[in-house]
Formats: sequence, structure tokens, C-alpha cells
Amino acid sequence: MCVCFCLLFLCSVRYAEPLQLFCTAALQRHTPGPRGGLMQVRWCSPPSVNMGAALLLHLPPHGSAHFAPYAGVLSNISSITDLGGFDPVWLFIVVGGVMFILGFAGCIGALRENTLLLKFFSVFLGLIFFLELTAGILAFVFKDWIKDQLNFFINNNVKAYRDDIDLQNLIDFAQEYWSCCGAHGPNDWNLNIYFNCTELNPSRERCGVPFSCCIKDPAEDVLNTQCGYDVRLEAELSQQKYINTKGCVGQFEKWLQDNLIVVAGVFVGVALLQIFGICLAQNLVSDIKAVKANW
Repeated sequence: MCVCFCLLFLCSVRYAEPLQLFCTAALQRHTPGPRGGLMQVRWCSPPSVNMGAALLLHLPPHGSAHFAPYAGVLSNISSITDLGGFDPVWLFIVVGGVMFILGFAGCIGALRENTLLLKFFSVFLGLIFFLELTAGILAFVFKDWIKDQLNFFINNNVKAYRDDIDLQNLIDFAQEYWSCCGAHGPNDWNLNIYFNCTELNPSRERCGVPFSCCIKDPAEDVLNTQCGYDVRLEAELSQQKYINTKGCVGQFEKWLQDNLIVVAGVFVGVALLQIFGICLAQNLVSDIKAVKANW
């Protein structure tokens, strides 16, 4: 995104004067005439207006792909999931590249009044909007399958909790944020070789849970990372005094229901921005063709 804005700024500085001269010449050319020349070139605006249109058309379809600081979180995720060795980091790189090309086509097309780039921008943005709409419908229809995949994903992450520090931090963040423990409850941590309750387990964390499952004591200033030791040796009612016993899948569903208006508002806002970008590009293409038709 920053590169596109830099290119946009440089192009505007380089071509500001020629664009102004073009508009002035067009005004002089169309002033005499029965239809009124000034009305025929009303969209042949100064570079400042073109800059505004370019900035609007440069808006990305759904957020920026600045995932570089978080690449470590996904470093070993291909070995945790059943992605067949595919590293999801490449997915973010591809998405970032597509968004760069789309933003570049939109801003340069608006700045240089290039109908080919503007058409490419509007068609590609419309395709992305259609794919997002299709994904939303499929997610609603196959919500049970998505829930099963979420359970599978969380359980596999539980197994690999100690294998990657970035993944460990991600799990701890999720459990602390949603006040949950495991996919369905604390007993899911039996899947981890360090926390399972088998008699042959020599780990000190046997029959325990990570500290992120613990209920925080407001009076404690120092984080107690051993608060989950041996907690699953207690009865279920006793466990509720020390740790969160609700699963993260259920807590995530509850969070979605509690924040349904906010989540829906974000999706609707993104969709409106995409539709607005498509309409703006098509409107600009029509106006450019109308001006050229009167030459």
C-alpha cells in the first residue's frame, strides 16, 4: 500500500502540468459550439481532483496484507494442519501481491485516465466481491463442517503447543481473550504429551493446563505461570475455582453472537466500499469516453 501511495505521489508530481494543459486545451477546443463545450469536459478535472479519484480507487478490497510481523506465527502451521505441506504464509504473499496489482491499476488508471486499467480494476474488484459473497453463503450453509474443522484445528494446535513458541503465544492469547480452555474443555489438554494424565507421563505439567486457562487474580501483579499445575486432578466443580472450564469453540460462537452487529457492520462496510469503487471506476470510464467522443 505504501508503495502504491508513493508511486501515486510521484506520478502526480510528474504529470500534473501535462494533465492541466490537456484540460485547458480541451476547454478551449470545446468552448465554441451549440452544445456548450464547458459541459462536455466537466469531468476533465485538474490533477487535484484526479488525485482524489485515484486515492478512492486505490482502496483495497478487504484490508491490507501487512502480515510480515506475524509470519512467525504460521511458520510451522503446515505441519500442524492437514494442508499437505502448504505453508499459509505463501497465501498471504499472494493475496498481498494481488492487492498491490489491483490498487496500482486503480490509482494509475484514475490518475492517467486509462480506461483499460480502470476496466481491469472494476472487473477484478467485482470478481473479488462475488467470491466473498459466495464464501459467505457457503459458510452459512456448511457451518457444521466449519465447526468440525475448527475443532480439528484447535485440537491439533493443542498437540503442538510446546513445539513452536509463536503458536504457543497464539493459543495463550486466544484462551485469555475468550476466557476458555481447550476446544471443548480442559480435558482436551490430554492430547498434549506434556499435560496428559497418563501415569507414565514424567512431566511436571502432568494433569495440568497452560497458565492462560487460569482465572486471573486481580490482586496479583506477577503472572503465575504454574497456576494450572495438577488442576485437573481436582473434581470438575473445584476446577471452576481456578481455571476457565468452557471450551474455546463455544466461547468463540458466543463472542460472534454478542458482537453480531459489529461483525455484520464490518462486512457490510467492506462490501459497500467495493461496490462504491466499482461504480466510481465505471463512471470515470464513461466520462472519459464521452470526452473523447467529442474531440
